[in-house]
Parts: sequence; C-alpha cells; structure tokens
Amino acid sequence: MNFVKTDDGTNTLYSKEFDEHYHSISDGALNESLKKHVEVAFRYLETEDNEINILDICFGLGYNTLATIYYIERNSLFKDKKINIYSPELDLELIKSLKNFHYPSEFDSYKKVIESISDNLEASYKNFNIFVGNRDAREFIKKLDIKFDIIYQDAFSSLKNPTLWSFEYFSLIREKMKKKSLITTYSIATNVRLSIYENDLYIYECNFSKKKSTIALNYKVDLKAVDMERKKRLNPEAKALFDKNLKKL
Repeated sequence: MNFVKTDDGTNTLYSKEFDEHYHSISDGALNESLKKHVEVAFRYLETEDNEINILDICFGLGYNTLATIYYIERNSLFKDKKINIYSPELDLELIKSLKNFHYPSEFDSYKKVIESISDNLEASYKNFNIFVGNRDAREFIKKLDIKFDIIYQDAFSSLKNPTLWSFEYFSLIREKMKKKSLITTYSIATNVRLSIYENDLYIYECNFSKKKSTIALNYKVDLKAVDMERKKRLNPEAKALFDKNLKKL
C-alpha cells in the first residue's frame, strides 16, 4: 500500500481507477469523515426508534463507519439502541487489504472490527453491526429491504463516478429513507444538489470543516436552506444529472 498522508496526519489512498484520493488531502481523512458526515448527521438526526440504520456509500477505507463508532462511543450516545451500518464496496481486494492499512490511533480499539470486515465482510461490536456488500452500489441498495436514518453519500466525485450522483440514483436512495432521514455529502456542486433536491428533499449547506459540505433531509431543521429555485432562476443552464446524459460527462 502506498499511504498518502493527509493534512490532519491520517492516511488515505489514491485510486488509479477513479484518479482520485479516497479523502480530501487538505481536510484530512479522519477530519473529513467526522466533520462532513458523522458530526453533521448526529447533530440533526431525529429518531425514537430502537435501531439506527446507516447506509455508507461506499465503504472504501471504512473511515465513515469507524468514525461513527468512535463518535458514538466518545460521546456516550445510543447505548440503548442497535446501530446497523450497511455499505456497498465493489473493490474486494481493497477490503481484504484493510487489515494492513495504517489507521489513526482513534481506531485502535476497532482492530478486530477491521479484521472481521476484511476477512468476512461483516462485524459485530457491542451494539454495532456492520455489513459490507461486495457489489455495485445501486444493486446493493435495490436489494435492501431496510429504511435508513442516515445516508453517508461519499462515493468518488460526480465527474469520476457519475452513476452514483444522478437524479435516478437519488430516487433509489429516497425510497430507502425513513419518514425522518438525512443524507450527508462532501459535494456542493449545483448539479448534484439539484439531483437531490428534485427528489423532494431540503438542501442545507454546512460549514463544519475547512470546506463547505451538504446535508439533505426530508424534514426541516434549524439551518438556512439553500434556495435551489433561486439558483435555477439565476442559472438556467444548471440541471440535475440524469442517467441518460451521464455518457456526456
């Protein structure tokens, strides 16, 4: 493995297939997971259910999943709830290699979790259950008979992996959301936000990290929503991504 050091001192990798790093170098791998996904999600999550279901798109190096466990344990949250995390990942060789990845010290307690995922594509730890599906993300989502509280939308960028950012893709996600559910993503691209917004979701901008990020919900929260209708009026060329047009990207 050719580890790439990010600005918070934690490691990531570079994907030759997608010509991108798995994490923002300037934000830092761990910081990005916490600030753009985990902390945002649990600040605005509203649930009274006994189980919290999370969809982590895509598993990659597992930072979002592991940072979720770390954040919940550090803050002594949800001790009386089961936390179920489901994640697709097409690269089986990557998953198998994770037992040799150099994770930050914050994840030292989760070495057995990492080894179990690496060997068996699943793990149980205290009140956490993790399931990794080695298949295409869309097919994985379609086969899940589960509604989710939280979706971490953390695929490679819409320029490199557009099928996981289109209107049709977010329609699949929308079908799997509970009555109160949210999506976090690092992307602030207008066409991505429109792909989400036009699936009848509220769009908000977050400033928890060095770079802005996005949270989308099917309920309103105490943030100023991004006025997507105004954006469309000011920029008539701005369009959601649709499957039929992806080949043009």
